[in-house]
Formats: sequence, structure tokens, C-alpha cells
Amino acid sequence: MLVLEAKLEGTNEQYGRLDEAIRTARFVRNSCVRYWMDNRDIGRYELSAYCAVLAKEFEWANKLNSMARQASAERAWSAISRFYDNCKKKVPGKKGYPKFKKEQTHGSVEYKTTGWKLSSDRRYITFSDGFEAGTFKMWGTRDLHFYQIKQFKRVRVVRRADGYYAQFCIDQERLEKREPTLKTIGIDVGLKHFYTDSDGQTVPNPRHLRKSEKSLRRLQRRLSKTEKGSKNRAKFRNRLARIHLKVSRQRKDFAVKTARCVVQSNDLVAYEDLKVRNMVRNRHLAKSISDAAWTQFREWVEYFGKVFGVVTVAVPPHYTSQNCSNCGKVVKKTLSRSTHTCPHCGHIQDRDHNAARNILEKALRTVGHTGTRASCRDLPLSW
Repeated sequence: MLVLEAKLEGTNEQYGRLDEAIRTARFVRNSCVRYWMDNRDIGRYELSAYCAVLAKEFEWANKLNSMARQASAERAWSAISRFYDNCKKKVPGKKGYPKFKKEQTHGSVEYKTTGWKLSSDRRYITFSDGFEAGTFKMWGTRDLHFYQIKQFKRVRVVRRADGYYAQFCIDQERLEKREPTLKTIGIDVGLKHFYTDSDGQTVPNPRHLRKSEKSLRRLQRRLSKTEKGSKNRAKFRNRLARIHLKVSRQRKDFAVKTARCVVQSNDLVAYEDLKVRNMVRNRHLAKSISDAAWTQFREWVEYFGKVFGVVTVAVPPHYTSQNCSNCGKVVKKTLSRSTHTCPHCGHIQDRDHNAARNILEKALRTVGHTGTRASCRDLPLSW
């Protein structure tokens, strides 16, 4: 499934109607969650049928396309099923009990196969449900002519701080060919360097949030001095949201480009199976860990691994920094110690480089075993 995105250009009146559609979709989703709370024995089909009841009871809810109402009910059921799965798996901590969505800067409404129509040149989209938002011009870098209309399974309208976007979910499998490099790599992520590989190469940590903190602090102070409910407050709130949006886009762009480069250059990529959610409990390092976005980088490595047919292996992080990559002996060291010095064999190496070599060694020993994200049949024939 591919997701292509384009920005929507319209009038303020049209944007207001999109806001009404987004608000109605949120109402349907919250109503379905409330209905489940009152009737715990119901399933996804009962929630889907409840959408018709809401459409009859509320005239403005009937304006939303019927499939868009069903998509909102599916969102509610997704939160409910995730809660059930976490309970069955006995996930430690909070299980993610479904909550009601509140009014936020960002929001979305999702259409399936009806309620929208593309123009013949694929540059305009028209929304034809009861809100009558009308026709919008689309700005994007991807050409939608490569795909048939029947391949467009869903269209999602997303509101962000800088405007409205249309996301097209296309039924198309993405597979790309690459020449085998006969190389393997182990990656140790960190805060001083974004990652250090088993060859000793490092990638600097961009620290996007840290670089924008000065602007964020200044705008946050000005926002706190404005009167609640005033237009001036809304203006500064939007400017603050735009900076946060820019930081998130910088993180994603860096993660995508770095992950693609790593996957294309190797036939096997090994990394630590880190529990980042537990690591951010450290109040001294939480901001830096979140700014590094290790989880996002890992997700893109796994995605590009599937696209390019490259093996990606997540190995347990235990003792990857403590073990000596030369003799295998355990060498205790604190976080402040950046150099690995083995008293048993005399091996001296950078701490992260030593850990990356241990990660690669673990991956080569565990490929094909239960618990990894790779199997022997995933390996290229020439590997």
C-alpha cells in the first residue's frame, strides 16, 4: 500500500467546510467509543451499524459521507482492539484504554471509494458529500497518472498547522531492484553520534529540536502573554505549531534518507531492539532521545528492507556495550566512559564502534532464529 500526499488549495469558505467534516468525523468516532463503553460485548460490525443510527439522530452527521462515517467507526474499533490485544498480551504498564479525541490543530477525515472525485488531469479533487466543500487544486511532486482509479482505496483529508492535505492510499506493492553489495553492517545508535556502524563510520546527530529551541521559547513566552480566546493568541499558537511541524518534518526527512542509504549499501543491516519507551523515563536524557527519533529510523530501515529485499535483524541490546568485540570478555563500563579498553586482550576501541561490531556478530549468529525480523530464506542467493 502506497500513500501519496498533495496539498489542497482552496478558499477560506472551503477550508471551513472541511473543518466541519473533520469535526463530524471526530464526533462519530467519539460516539462509537462511548457506545462501546456502555455496551462492552459489541464488535466492529455493531459499531458500523451504529453510524446509521447517528446519521438519523443528528441531521448534521448525515451530511458526512456514509463511508466516511464507517471509516471513523473503524478508527474507534482500532483503538478498542489495540486495548484488547495489550490486555491479552499482558503488556506492562498502561494498556491504552480508548480515549475521546479532542479539538486539535491537526485532524483528519477519511473517505473510501465515494464522496470524492479526481479530475481528468489528476490535478483537482472534488468532495461531493453533504458539506459540499467543492473543488480543490492539488500541489504535489508525485504524478497520480501512474495508477488506476480503482487502485485508490481511500482518500484522507488531513489538517495541519500550515494547511490542508489530501493523502491517497493506493493499492500498489512497492518493490525495487538493487545489485547485491556482499556487505553487512551493524548499527549502534547514540546521542553523541546518530549512529556508529561496525566499520567505524559515524553519522552526526542533527539535533533538530535543539536548534529550534530558541525560536520555540520566544514564541511560547509571547503566547503565554496573550488573552485566551483572542485572535492574537490563535495567531501565535499557529506560528508555534508551524515550528513544531517543521521539526517533525526535518526528523522524518533525515530518518528516511539515512535509512535508505544504509539499506541500499548493504545486504544485511543489524540494529538493537531498543525499548525507547522505557528509555525516555530518564528525565535527564528524555528530550535528547526523543529528538534523535531512533524508533522512526528503525521503522524506515525495516520498510526499505522489504522494498529492496535486504535482511534487517533486530538483536537484543544486552551486553552489546559491555562485551569486548575482540575476545568476548565482559568489560564493565559506565555511560561516561567513551573508550573501550579490554584488560584481558588489550583491545582498545571507541565504545560505540565496539558495540556496533557486537551487534553485527549477534545478528550473524541469530539470523533465522525465532525472535528476529529476518529468516534464512530472505537472504539473497549471492549472500
